[in-house]
Amino acid sequence: MRAVVITRHGGPEALRVEDRPDPEIGPGEVRISVRAAGINFADLMARSGVYPDAPPPPCVVGYEVAGEVDSVGEGVESHSVGDRVLAGTRFGGYAELVTVPADQALPLPEALSFEQGAAFPVNYGTAYAALVIMGGLKASERVLIHAAAGGVGIAATQIASRIGAEIFGTASPAKHDAIRAQGVAHPIDYRNADFAAEAMRITGGVGLDLIIDAVGPSSFRKDYAILRAGGRLVMYGISEVQTGDRRDIPAVLRGLARMLEPLAAGLEGGDYSPVVAEAFPFDRAADAHRFIAERRNVGKVVLTP
Repeated sequence: MRAVVITRHGGPEALRVEDRPDPEIGPGEVRISVRAAGINFADLMARSGVYPDAPPPPCVVGYEVAGEVDSVGEGVESHSVGDRVLAGTRFGGYAELVTVPADQALPLPEALSFEQGAAFPVNYGTAYAALVIMGGLKASERVLIHAAAGGVGIAATQIASRIGAEIFGTASPAKHDAIRAQGVAHPIDYRNADFAAEAMRITGGVGLDLIIDAVGPSSFRKDYAILRAGGRLVMYGISEVQTGDRRDIPAVLRGLARMLEPLAAGLEGGDYSPVVAEAFPFDRAADAHRFIAERRNVGKVVLTP
C-alpha cells in the first residue's frame, strides 16, 4: 500500500509517499480501504517532533479515516466488505489501508462524501465532549467558541446550534461570513479587537455561560474574566487526555467512539454536515500541512490517496 510517511522530524518537506506492507487483520477487526484521511494539529506536532506519543520516524500518523470495508476479521458481524464507514485510528490513517477494532468503525451515511466522513470523528467527538459532556451546555445559554472557523469550531457551532444556544465565535474578519452561515450569531474579530471586551459589550456586561478554548494559554485569563456566575471554561485538546505521564491513546479512541454514538443520529439526519476546507492528494501532503499551519482553512483539511 501507499502511505504518507514522516521520514524525519522537521518541516512539511519531511513528508514522503512510500510503499509499506499492508496491515494485517486480526479477530474483531476490520480493514478499511481509505478514501480520505483527516489531518489534525497533532499530526503537525508529530512531524515537528513535539508530540511525545507519536511513533518515532519513519512513521505513519493520522487519527481518522473514511472509506470502504476491505475485509473483516474473525467474529465480526457488524460490518461487511464494501460497507461505507468512518473510524478513529491509532495512527496509520495516512495510508491506503488501515485496520481498526470493529466497534471503532461507524456507518457513513450515503449523503456524505468520504472527505466529509474523514472530517467527523475527531472534530465532532471533541466538540461534543467540550460542549455537552464537560460543558453541560443548555438551550438559550451563551457560548463562546474560539477558532470558530476551524474544524472543531464548526463542529461545535453545529452542535451548539442544535442545542439552541446563543453562539459567539472568534475568527479573523475574512471568515466571519462563513461562521455566520454555520450559526454563529456574534462573530468577534480576535485580531483587531479585544474579544473579552467585545463579548462583555454584546452581553451588556452579563458575560457568558460557557467558553471552549484550545487557543490559550494567553486567552485563558480573559476567558475566566468574562464568565458569568456559574459559567464554565473548557480547555480542550488531545494533549490534555492523559494517563500518568503519557496519553493512553487506545483509551482516547474508545472514548471517541462512545462520544460519536449520540451524534450518529444527527449525522444520519443531516443535522451535522462536516465542512471540508480542501482535499489534498497524498502526493501533496506537505502542502496540506502548510495550508493548516498558515491558518488558511475554514473547516477540515483532508488527504486522499
